[in-house]
Amino acid sequence: MAWEIVVGLETHAQLATQSKMFSGAATAFGAPPNSQACAVDLALPGVLPVANAAAVALAVKFGLAVGGRINARSVFARKNYFYPDLPKGYQISQYEIPIVAGGALTFAAPGGEKTVRLTRAHLEEDAGKSLHELPHSHRALGHGMSGIDLNRAGTPLLEIVSEPELRGAKEAVAYARALHALVRWIGVCDGNMQEGSFRCDANVSVRRAGDAKLGTRCEIKNLNSFRFMEQAIEFEARRQIALLEDGGAVVQETRLYDPDKGETRSMRTKEEAHDYRYFPDPDLLPLAVSTEDIERLGGQLPELPQAMARRLQSAHGLSEYDARLITASRETARYFEQVAAGADPKLAANWINGELASRLNEDGIDIGAAFVSAEVLAWMIGRIADGTISNKIAKDKIFPELWRRKNVAVGKAEFEKLIADNAQVSDAGAIERIVDEVLAKNARQVEDYRAGKDKAFNSLIGQVMKATQGKANPAQVNELLKKKLAR
Repeated sequence: MAWEIVVGLETHAQLATQSKMFSGAATAFGAPPNSQACAVDLALPGVLPVANAAAVALAVKFGLAVGGRINARSVFARKNYFYPDLPKGYQISQYEIPIVAGGALTFAAPGGEKTVRLTRAHLEEDAGKSLHELPHSHRALGHGMSGIDLNRAGTPLLEIVSEPELRGAKEAVAYARALHALVRWIGVCDGNMQEGSFRCDANVSVRRAGDAKLGTRCEIKNLNSFRFMEQAIEFEARRQIALLEDGGAVVQETRLYDPDKGETRSMRTKEEAHDYRYFPDPDLLPLAVSTEDIERLGGQLPELPQAMARRLQSAHGLSEYDARLITASRETARYFEQVAAGADPKLAANWINGELASRLNEDGIDIGAAFVSAEVLAWMIGRIADGTISNKIAKDKIFPELWRRKNVAVGKAEFEKLIADNAQVSDAGAIERIVDEVLAKNARQVEDYRAGKDKAFNSLIGQVMKATQGKANPAQVNELLKKKLAR
């Protein structure tokens, strides 16, 4: 019988605040170890935590964006456990009453559009970080040493928990990408996975196809790469299936993924909620969010990706596929709207999703750092639309040259000179002379075409375009060739 892979994701999104969840210490990335951990973060005697209002506002915005219920009253609790990088011996989190309950995320899954329900989204503080590869200067102190950097301790997180409704690694990654795009779109998280701003824990279980009961799950911790997430889930599913088919049983545990070996390994037995001995934090009052606050924050949300995609389809006639690519990130959507303000929207979508995306991928840069500005791309698309240059000339000559210049000193006058140097030949008399020359030199292809071999026609077009260095108007060449070959 076939097996079904069931996945639920717990995502930790670092909230885009300048200070920590319960203290005024900085959250900037890259500071020297232990230089941004204050007395509150360490829970030294006599200190009192104070909730960060900016973090609360960002959590509310996320809840509204996913259609969740914002609890007017939520409670901070102490989650008690020991770990070397947890200086307090507990983590301040939310348990029984989170700030956001429910909600859903709709995304493009491999099998088509899918909606996954969210269980909750709650505020909490991050722990520190264990360092197991110390700089060379530290190695003289001894072999196998580890260090603790408490800079992240107290950093505000929003933990977003999905229902176990994801089926397989690819679907889980599609959900995670959509969630990543959303938190960046609404500005609650910068989404930098390399810096740990967005990381996921995957709860993976398997069951026989058709079974209603979920299998025993294992949690894979701290996945900070979509590629590693897919690999980790696939390996873990295979491991569990092999274990069950051999007559064994899956043990509920926490596991880590080793990308070098391509496997998960056991970290510790998976705890249940009662193991953490949750209780309301005595130093923090219940968190109250008023109806007025919710309405005000809702009014600050930008147009959401799905709504914008529908608008682009309706207003500009974009395909569902193009609209989804354009709204994959707010930066891409902003770039598109700047181009479309001065050029044909469909051509703009084709160029942004095609040639521009390819160049960005080759150079490993984001669209915000594109070497051709939205304004210049709009100029170029306008010259394609009015027939001054062909799409092929733009792709083969104009765009590569603009990209090579990296947007430096490309003013209107210089752009127009570049266009003039590569302008499309539309003079009917000039094109006819070249067509006649090509037909005279390629009598064999002419005979083949008249004998019903359509490929010969494409060969003749290629000869004409070559003779004009790609500058002849393709539509005119096509029409003229057909006219002369019909004689």
